[in-house]
Amino acid sequence: MPTFARSLDVYQGFNFRKDKQTNIGFINSIKIGTVTLAADIVAKDPMSPTTDLSVVAVISDFVWGSGTTDGLYINGQVCIPNKQSVAVLLFSDLSNVTVEVQLTIYEYDPLAKKYFKSFSSDAVLKGLVEKQGDELALNTADEPSGEVQSPKNFAFSIGIKPEPLTQSITLGFADTKNVVKQWGITS
Repeated sequence: MPTFARSLDVYQGFNFRKDKQTNIGFINSIKIGTVTLAADIVAKDPMSPTTDLSVVAVISDFVWGSGTTDGLYINGQVCIPNKQSVAVLLFSDLSNVTVEVQLTIYEYDPLAKKYFKSFSSDAVLKGLVEKQGDELALNTADEPSGEVQSPKNFAFSIGIKPEPLTQSITLGFADTKNVVKQWGITS
């Protein structure tokens, strides 16, 4: 089965320019256990560049094996309050590893001459923080990133496996070429 993997432009995510057509993505919302991370980054909607979006993170890399039980692996940048919230989660008893996430990845269609959603879900995706050996696939950097100076931001990563329920993800390959894939299996 093909893998859906994207490297995304963090600088463009923070500082959108209409004359630059690179892939960008955002975590629109995320709740880990009982902690909801704040949508404290203001970014531009690439499909409507005059519209502001409030997002939790600007995504740098994304991978999904496209199988129904394959995990979602997200690397991105978060601001100071969310970095601190993730650090508290990491050093506390994280017995509740449920995740509710909504994210969107955008790509540019050179034929239609506009951005489209290449990864999205109408509903909030429900999953669990994935384990890698004995460790949870959840991390944040101690030092700020140098790629974008302001707002001060930190690398963040999470692996999410699906809850045992059927969910839908829409993959787009051009402005009007979409495929709906299943994520998760109802037990």
